[in-house]
Order: sequence, then C-alpha cells, then structure tokens
Amino acid sequence: MPSILDSYPEYRTTYSLDTLRSTEYSHLDTADHVYLDYTGSALASQSQYLASATRLTTTVFGNPHSTNPTSSAATSLIEDTRATILSHLNADPAEYTVIFTANATGAARLVAEAYPFKRGRKFVLTADNHNSINGIREFARVKHARTVYVPTTAPELRVDGADVVKALKPRLRSLFSCRGGGEGKGKNGLFAYPAQSNFSGVRHPLSWIEMAQARGYDVLLDAAAYLPTGQLDLRVVKPEFVTVSWYKVFGYPTGVGCLIAKREALERLDRPWFSGGTVTAAAVGIPFHRIAPGGEGFEDGTLNFLAIPDVKVGVDWVRGVGMKVIETRVKCLTGWFLERLLALRHSDGFPMAVVYGPTDMKMRGGTVSFNFLDTSGKVVDERLVAYESSAAMISLRTGCFCNPGVGEAAFGLDVRVLKSLHREDNVSMDRYINVLGLPSAGAIRVSFGIASTARDVDKFFGFVEKTYKDRLTTAIGLPAREHC
Repeated sequence: MPSILDSYPEYRTTYSLDTLRSTEYSHLDTADHVYLDYTGSALASQSQYLASATRLTTTVFGNPHSTNPTSSAATSLIEDTRATILSHLNADPAEYTVIFTANATGAARLVAEAYPFKRGRKFVLTADNHNSINGIREFARVKHARTVYVPTTAPELRVDGADVVKALKPRLRSLFSCRGGGEGKGKNGLFAYPAQSNFSGVRHPLSWIEMAQARGYDVLLDAAAYLPTGQLDLRVVKPEFVTVSWYKVFGYPTGVGCLIAKREALERLDRPWFSGGTVTAAAVGIPFHRIAPGGEGFEDGTLNFLAIPDVKVGVDWVRGVGMKVIETRVKCLTGWFLERLLALRHSDGFPMAVVYGPTDMKMRGGTVSFNFLDTSGKVVDERLVAYESSAAMISLRTGCFCNPGVGEAAFGLDVRVLKSLHREDNVSMDRYINVLGLPSAGAIRVSFGIASTARDVDKFFGFVEKTYKDRLTTAIGLPAREHC
C-alpha cells in the first residue's frame, strides 16, 4: 500500500501533531482506540483538562450577576473569553457580540424565536442543514412567513448557486430598496445554511453571504462543523448570525456554545419572553419589563460561569497548535482515506463502498459519509458496522446525522415517496425504512481532527479488509434503530 506521502507530501508539514498525539492525546494509543468521530465531538488535550482543574482548585468563583469578589472574578474571565472568541474570528467588537448558549442549537433557537418573520417574508435555507436549523421553519410558519428550501443534488450533494439566487429573488416592492449598501437588510427574510455540511463534508461558498444580503436577507451561518478545521474571518464575510458549538472545535467544555451576532441585527429581533439576567427592569404590579441592551438581553439566567473560561483555554490551545496545521493534516488524511475507500474491491472486482458526497478534496472538509456494499452489491446495514467497529475499538458514527435533507438526496427520495410516510402515525425508524424502500436508515460517517494520524487510517482499513471483504452480511439480531 502506497504511503500517504506519495499522494500528500504536505503531510510532512504536520508532523508536530504526531508529538501531540503521543503526549496530549496518549490515552488513545494506551487504549488502542481509533477515534474517527471528530464531527460528533473533538477531543480535548490533557493540557486543557489540567488548566481547568488548576483554575477550579485554586480560585473561587461565584454567580456573575453581582459585584462581590467571586462574582467579579467570574465576570472577568467570561469577558476575556468573549474577547478571545472575537479575536479568533477576526471580528470587530464594535460590530459583533458574543452570546453564550448551551450549544449551537440554543444559538439557532435564539434567532428563530425572535426573528421578525411575517407574511410576505421568507425563510430560505438549503436542504443541506442540521435539524437545529430546519426547526426554525416552525417559527416562520407560525408567523405566516414562507419557507423555501434550496435543493441538494446527488451524487456530490452540493447546492447549485443558481438555485440559491433563484430562491433569494426579492419581492418586487422591495427590489429597489435592497440594492446597494445593504439598506434593505432583513426586508425579505432570513437565509440559513451551513459553512460545512455535517453529513457530507461539503463546504458551501461563503460568498453566498454577501449575495443574500444584497438581495435584502439577513444571513444565519451554521459554523458548527466548519470551525474545527476552518478559519472564519468576520472582517471579510459578515453574516448577521453565526452559530457555534465549542466542544466540536476542541472537545472541552461540553455544554457551551454561542451565537455570534451583529449588534445592529440584534436590535431588529423581538424576544417573545424575558428571564433572569435579560432585563434591566421588570414589574409584577403592571405588565412591564425592559430587555437589556445588546447580547445581555439574550443570555437567559445564569451563565455556565465555571465552564465558559475553558472555551478561552480551548481557543488558545488550537491557535497555539496552529489552525493551518490542523487543516492541512485533516485535508491529507481525508483525501488519503477517500482514495483507499474507493479502491476497495471484492475479489470479483465489485466495489466495496459507495460514497455520499464529493470523492475528491475540492471544497470539502474532513467528513466522509459512505456505506459498505456486500458481494451482491447490497448496502450493508450500518447498524452492523456500528456494532462490529465498536468491538474493534473504533469510534465512528452511523445514521442520518440529524440532516434529513442530504439523506433524502443521497438515497434518491422524492416528495411523492416522502408523502407516504407523512400519512403514517408514530413512525419508527424501521418503519421509515420499509415505507420508503431504503436499503439502510443512513450512512457511516468518518471524520478527522487534531489528534488523527495515518496510523488511524491504516487500522481502520485493516479492520475493513478483515471484516467485510467477500462477506455477505445480515441484520439478524441487531437492535432497533434509534430516532434520527
């Protein structure tokens, strides 16, 4: 088998990550564990955990909503973390603010429930979107705004830019007000899409942001799958809203995400409720309250003040390692993985795998979705792969990855077929497969990150050759499918 250096000589420039693997992530090799689920969650370094433990055992912190010493200490670290995030994304603090949430889903909901949808406005989104973005359509529907999906096309599962332009066509009465200078921002509605697909790894053009804004739309960019290996410069591209889950970038802490929002865009949102921490004043005798200005009005209750400082530690960690180094390594490993996956053959020459998405490295990240094929050409049940790879101490992910739009495109499902499912009550995942005539409920997803090595790829393909080559597989005795 050719070396990775034969196809990707630039892999040599990332050898510093092998040292980190043997020190900061040594527990992987101690346990003989192959971790291939970085799109599910990144892995934290030992230094990150140590920094957290040291801070928590040597300093006292309290609820930030006060001026006492412990409160002030927590507030100071939270504000330092906001500044670090804005610096990491090269965002102007006068233009953008950071709102802490539990995850990217919570960030999306903040926008969804407060966005001024109304009759005549549209919610435009790509079919390639996480369900946390798909769910925004329910808020749009209640406010009588129309939802428009931009289709995803197989086999590469990309979105045609011409279809995006068509979906963002301004209403005639606002056409002229939306031209030039962005003076018609938000008049036509909200456009949402992922910078990188969590299903296929496709990277969608960031140029869509300015194009949508010129047509009178606010833009929500889901950066959760992109930021672990990509650099986002908010002085170059300027979406109104960006959603982030930090554990996907550096593994720890979990339970902290954020909405990065333009200050002027926040002023156009209308929160449907208030809570502790979000008001400057509230009364009970009369129905009166005043939402706090800026991001403070969107941070409900007490922030996770013990964990938020670990976000700064994590950002500093990946910046110290070097985002370019991480991106290069992931690119090399992903390309090499694809080459080897597509080269797999049964003894009769029949392919052993089918890939959903791009088969090269053009405009894609470090996520690969695929299924194995048995000797008769049938898709191997992904539950079997999950079971057997787990037994081999390989962590990967199977299913539809909360992205039904790409799954529908990958498996060739059209609206007529989906309507047959809509008529059924209490549909289980097994019933979903039977009704739609699918060979599988989803796909296998492998993804790479900061601690990945060529040896991980070798061990994965060693497992595949041993387990699936020239084998007929069956789903007998496998557990029921989980909900997507």
